Amino acid sequence: MPPARSASSSASIWAVTSAADLPISEVIPAVRSALRTQPLVVLQAPPGAGKSTALPLALLGEPWLAGQSVLLLQPRRVAARAVAARLAEGLSEEVGGAVGYRVRFESRVSARTRLEVVTEGILTRRLQRDPELTGVGLVILDEFHERSLNADLALALLREVQGALREDLRVLVMSATLDPALPGRLGAPLIESQGRAFPVDVRYLPADPVGRVEQQVAGAVRTALARDEGDILAFLPGVREIRAAQAALAGVGALVLPLYGDLPVRGQRRALMPDPAGGRKVVLATSIAETSLTIQGVRVVIDGGLSRTQRFDPATGLTRMETGRVTRDAADQRAGRAGRTAPGVAYRLWSERTQPLLPSARPPEILEADLAPLTLELAQWGAPDPGALAWLDAPPPHRVEAARTLLRQLGALDPQGRVSAEGTRLLDFPTHPRLAHLLTGGAAQGQGALAADVAALLEERDPLPPGSGTDLTDRVAALRAWRAGHRGPGGGDAAALERTERLSRQWRGLLGVRPDETVPDPHAVGALVARAYPERVALARPAVSGLGRGRFLLAGGQGAALPEGDPLAGAPALAVAHMDAAQAEGRVFLAAPLDPDSLQTQATWMDAVRWDARAGHLVAQQERRLGALVLETRPLGQVPAELRVAALAGAVRAEGLHLLTFPLEAAQWRARVMSLRRWRPDDGWPDVSDTALLATLEDWLGPALAGARTRDDLARVAVLGALQALLPWPLSQQLDELAPTHLTVPSGSRVRLDYRPDEPPILAVKLQELFGLADTPAVNGGRTPVLLHLLSPAGRPVQVTQDLRSFWNSSYFEVRKDLRGRYPKHPWPDDPWTHVATRLTKARLGKTGPDR
Repeated sequence: MPPARSASSSASIWAVTSAADLPISEVIPAVRSALRTQPLVVLQAPPGAGKSTALPLALLGEPWLAGQSVLLLQPRRVAARAVAARLAEGLSEEVGGAVGYRVRFESRVSARTRLEVVTEGILTRRLQRDPELTGVGLVILDEFHERSLNADLALALLREVQGALREDLRVLVMSATLDPALPGRLGAPLIESQGRAFPVDVRYLPADPVGRVEQQVAGAVRTALARDEGDILAFLPGVREIRAAQAALAGVGALVLPLYGDLPVRGQRRALMPDPAGGRKVVLATSIAETSLTIQGVRVVIDGGLSRTQRFDPATGLTRMETGRVTRDAADQRAGRAGRTAPGVAYRLWSERTQPLLPSARPPEILEADLAPLTLELAQWGAPDPGALAWLDAPPPHRVEAARTLLRQLGALDPQGRVSAEGTRLLDFPTHPRLAHLLTGGAAQGQGALAADVAALLEERDPLPPGSGTDLTDRVAALRAWRAGHRGPGGGDAAALERTERLSRQWRGLLGVRPDETVPDPHAVGALVARAYPERVALARPAVSGLGRGRFLLAGGQGAALPEGDPLAGAPALAVAHMDAAQAEGRVFLAAPLDPDSLQTQATWMDAVRWDARAGHLVAQQERRLGALVLETRPLGQVPAELRVAALAGAVRAEGLHLLTFPLEAAQWRARVMSLRRWRPDDGWPDVSDTALLATLEDWLGPALAGARTRDDLARVAVLGALQALLPWPLSQQLDELAPTHLTVPSGSRVRLDYRPDEPPILAVKLQELFGLADTPAVNGGRTPVLLHLLSPAGRPVQVTQDLRSFWNSSYFEVRKDLRGRYPKHPWPDDPWTHVATRLTKARLGKTGPDR
């Protein structure tokens, strides 16, 4: 079509006239050649080489594209807009012509658009709607070294599309730094651009600093303004620190501007461009400025050494922001920003001794993130088992299972893990499934405007100052007052409220509802929060000595506490939105009150049987439960056998096997079986150790627990019979043959064997009863000699041996010398080989004859 040819022609002209000035020009022919024959190519090029702003234009005229479009993925909205602007500038066009972009809630594209810059989530949505990517010939994944969750997902889906639907689709993976193993893992050729970075003088502090990072950065900015040339880019972990540093730099004689993801587009553009007045500029940025973005005029980088990232705790289902040390690869990326256009300086606000101690790189997000969005996307894709896709790093199974549990609670997945109608609706909202479920539920209940406000407030920064309490209803009221034009003092942070209103407006547009400025109903707010966070519905715990009000139990089983004196402390029930991830009792940051009666509709009656360790008996009742919350109880008459067995087994596991009585026969039975398991490892003898028995209590002990309810009942359980049922035929027959309980000795006595799992069985027998026996008795089919404990007439051990023949020939005479004076009535022959074996004294032996 003519517009496509025009765009290709413009791109080619621009590539010839402008790309030659960029380092990437040296490898453009290699990239073109590789993409002509390879479906997947990897390109490594340092920041500033032109891989994002020159290479895509140079590829638009390739014959294999055949008029199709190119998608260029960027990990952040700020970068997507900025890269699109630079690309359009290269064609001397406005954004929205041959080059356009799509980010969440915003797009500038037209029928002429051939090169579309999109954020990663946008590509996933497009793939879900059109798996063949109709009209797209090339997908470029930029800044892949960041290994974002969406980038990994996009690559896995694209590889499946290439294999099943589109052999002609090309994928170009681009990265500033690269895992050396990546090309091999992808089976793709690697093309490297050396770049043309200018030297950067990296300066360290003599010692690691003490104090707040914003004050350290502000001090370093003042130093750099006095000593160095050019604009300054300073890295801080978050918006709060940026605002504090900006305030500390008031009056420095330079334009000080913030740069972060939620900054309005106008503010972002201002930070990226030179000062219109021609003065020096200081940009205070989060890690968003590490890659992709070109901030014109920067010659100095100041690195505060910290980075703020999200960490998901699957044990609590909570994601929290963590501030930690910057990684070495990120520090290199940051420093490199100073040398893009001329020699520069990088101030690192830590000591050189600390540098090698920094983490080398950030782990892939897929290994640490909340996987609920990814799991829902995979279910919609038709791959509920993540293992069906070709991942660089597969999502951890335990995190996938935690995500499935949440999605089932939200009604997004059916019990088989397939996406439900509600799950499909949730995917229409570009947000976490929790908030999407809040929005769909609010709309269905006629609370769409309130749902939009609540969802926006949960996504954005808290507009109220610290100490304002935890009640989300107060935030909704502040937002609505601000919307109505009531912007008096103490009404909240105007910038935060503006961003929140902008997001709420987007949600209202999707829901088709008008704004609401009425006073919000606190219980309605709580009901919406409960819809998004069902496991964080909470009931007040009774106050106990030393602990006052404001402590709650969540449906997920975790404890939660409000700050001291919080107005919500007297609420009987809460829906908690934001809290920390402490294992025992987390601190609540944002919540809303709930009507306890509203929980009844969600709760279900369940039979509950548990062990009361203090009283020593089972407690059986029916409970109306919502997760860990018990709303009502009533007695349970007939106790189901499986619940009784489970509760009693739990009691034994908690208190130990000593709750059961193991008579000598049972203890020896276990030792005999464990001995045979050690002697004959291939014969299938079961593991009856403490660990194994505790792990399988329901299987072997369950049948013997009929009617048991108390600690005394457990002590009376017939343990031996329960254990014997573990032996299948023919092992049960072989046990007595291979590991007999007794052996008959030459005197005629049947002597009990004492089995020990890790030692030979012990035969404790009086020495005189073995006269004439040459070989040590053996068990295990004659393979395992017993350990003889030879006893004196009084039953005391005088010798321990497994070599009876050697004893008769040597040690016996020493023993005889010692004992015949102490036991003169017993025989102590000179020749033990020929004397009659006996358990009697000499006098009784003479009366009765040989002892048989």
